[in-house]
Amino acid sequence: MPLKPKHCSQCGGLVEWQMVEGRQRAVCPACDEIFYENPLPVAAALVMNTRRELLLVRRKHEPHKGQWCLPMGFAETGETIAAAALRELKEEAGIDGRALRLLDADSFSSDHYGDLLVVTFEIEKTGGREQAGDDADAVQYFPVGRHPPLAFASNEKALGLCAAAHQEGWQIHDSFVTLDAETDKALLSDSLVALIEARAGEIADQWLADVLSSSTTNSYQKVKRAPLRERAVIALTQFGRWLKGVEAVDEVSAFYSAVGAERQAQGFAVQEVISSLMLLKKHVWSFTRVQGVWERPIDVYRVLELNRRMALFFDQATYHAARGYETRRRGRAT
Repeated sequence: MPLKPKHCSQCGGLVEWQMVEGRQRAVCPACDEIFYENPLPVAAALVMNTRRELLLVRRKHEPHKGQWCLPMGFAETGETIAAAALRELKEEAGIDGRALRLLDADSFSSDHYGDLLVVTFEIEKTGGREQAGDDADAVQYFPVGRHPPLAFASNEKALGLCAAAHQEGWQIHDSFVTLDAETDKALLSDSLVALIEARAGEIADQWLADVLSSSTTNSYQKVKRAPLRERAVIALTQFGRWLKGVEAVDEVSAFYSAVGAERQAQGFAVQEVISSLMLLKKHVWSFTRVQGVWERPIDVYRVLELNRRMALFFDQATYHAARGYETRRRGRAT
């Protein structure tokens, strides 16, 4: 434990311990000087690379010799706490950096140093080369969540706060990468697709009211409403599987080719068939926009991701409907 003062730094007299302002404090009875004890400020640097790996150093000395921790050390007089974090990063890990944000300020009591105030910054690497130095004998990046136990609980706390701050950005990135990868991995917009499927009847009703009143789909007023609605519900309840693409290509082709052929047989103009599909797309989009999903960046991305998936899907649906229409027309002509 840190040594307690015995002599007054002002007059040299012996100090006494008295209750002052609700705490036991060292007081000089000769000159009435009160000695306030403050926690030692420690600056820590949290650095992650683009692969979401955490930079750690292995401690060369006690306390916690041989354990891993963030680059960290005591702030010195005349430097800001952020500057101290950057200096410790350079001295212990060999790299330069730029402070991005204050992550945490945490207090704890050390048997070795006494009360400490650990201030942790997220740091972006700007230069240098990773190499152990000063109080470290090794430096290494570890995947977040698969890193070794850290010597200080304050490091784990700061890492948790940093990961939470990046969580939505990481989710957006992962979903964006998956979007064009043609895999079965989940996408952020899958939750909206599930909602569309669950409420297919509501969307179909809105579409039906529109298609029966729009000047671009006059022929739809000639057919029974129930079959129109039923087919729209089928399309929407199959939406998620069809959006996946690869496995459902033949299903999508067959379904919309049949729609096109049927409408041609009923005497619809091809532009009316295409317009009805665009109206369905509009109502799916309108439905997602009113679900209260615009509050956070991840929510905005979720809707925009769905819009992109819908654009690709309805492009295929329109193509196959028009192809079915033309195939039926040419067959009747011959």
